[in-house]
Amino acid sequence: MDRCSQIKRVTSETQIEVSLVLDGTGQGDIQTPIPFMDHMLAQFSRHGYFDLTVKATGDTHIDLHHTVEDLGITLGQAFEKALGDKKGIRRFAQSSVPLNEALVHCVVDLSRSYYVFNIDLPKAKLGEFDVELVPEFFQAVSANCGLTLHFNSPYWNNLHHVVEASFKAFAKAMDQACSLDPRSNTIPSTKGTL
Repeated sequence: MDRCSQIKRVTSETQIEVSLVLDGTGQGDIQTPIPFMDHMLAQFSRHGYFDLTVKATGDTHIDLHHTVEDLGITLGQAFEKALGDKKGIRRFAQSSVPLNEALVHCVVDLSRSYYVFNIDLPKAKLGEFDVELVPEFFQAVSANCGLTLHFNSPYWNNLHHVVEASFKAFAKAMDQACSLDPRSNTIPSTKGTL
């Protein structure tokens, strides 16, 4: 079974193409006008073992919001399409990832869209990247994948570390939730649908 997808999103603000292979080896080819997002999406691809290609342009001369949010939209749509009817997936997963002093816990349910981001990030920049866009990105992924997504960080000190740990924890949780359970080839719900 090929569990892959290609999504193209073109608006007056952004042009984004995403190609995703769920059962990959972590090969990433990320090309956006936002170097920090390139770094985060490369981490996501590698640590989730997803083969991910992203080509994006956007109105970054205005600000980064449209491009970051639309990256989340297209990534969420790519997962939703690649998962298909979700037969045999594990559905639930969690991951705790440390990055030096930062610890992030991510929990996912590949069922319905609900989002909690319990990491108190300041309004600050990492390079040219507005950190307040991190929760916006994940909210867009959640809404467009049909994904319940929770983030918590009990402690952190370095802003780059906590953001990067968030992407890595999300990658590990998604890898587990998307993986096929050899014990089942049915939709993992008593309702018969997700």
